[in-house]
Amino acid sequence: MQELDSRLDALHHQLATIPEAVQLAELTERRAEVDGAFRDLRVEVDDLTSEQKRADADVEQVKARRVRDQGMIDAGSIADPKALQRMLGELESLQRRIADLEDTEIEVMERLEAAQSGLEARTRELEEIDAKVTTLEAARAEKAADLERSLDEVAAQRAGLVDEVPDELLALYTKLRDQKGGVGAAALRRKECTGCRLTLNPSDLARITAAPSDEVIRCEECSRILVRTGESGL
Repeated sequence: MQELDSRLDALHHQLATIPEAVQLAELTERRAEVDGAFRDLRVEVDDLTSEQKRADADVEQVKARRVRDQGMIDAGSIADPKALQRMLGELESLQRRIADLEDTEIEVMERLEAAQSGLEARTRELEEIDAKVTTLEAARAEKAADLERSLDEVAAQRAGLVDEVPDELLALYTKLRDQKGGVGAAALRRKECTGCRLTLNPSDLARITAAPSDEVIRCEECSRILVRTGESGL
């Protein structure tokens, strides 16, 4: 039974540590990071798009005012020299204002292009991650199905043995398994307990040799149930 339990433990461990499952966990964590960056960039792109529209509108508004004032001057609509001088001064101010607004417009445009580039990169990365996830999930599912079939087979074999083991012995074995890291019984091989690697002394070996084949023998060192085999050296 110990051999079957060890196989079950090994299969459970393999099921819990399927390489594709480990990679999926890492990819899931990475996807969450990329998705967070993607969402932040999308908000930034939306904000900068609105900011660019406002900057464009501001430039157009000031340019329209400059065209209007320049048109009045060109048409000779301002006869008062002082008023004309003020209008010319205002045109210079409008030109400086347009230059400042256009600088802002360019700066916003550059930031928007950088954000859009970052958003496109995060989008591609998410698509690549999702493609890898799909492939890994299929491979993990296939391996998990194989392991689960093996688990069912070994569990069925174990269940058949359990029916043959006395309740008292089964309870002792189960208790020792819990206490001894999953190994409740160990083979006695070449005069050595394979559980704790203790080499039994001649008197213990003589006692075991004389004991009935159905008597439960336990290791003096680790208390595990000793299973006598043809290689025990008795």
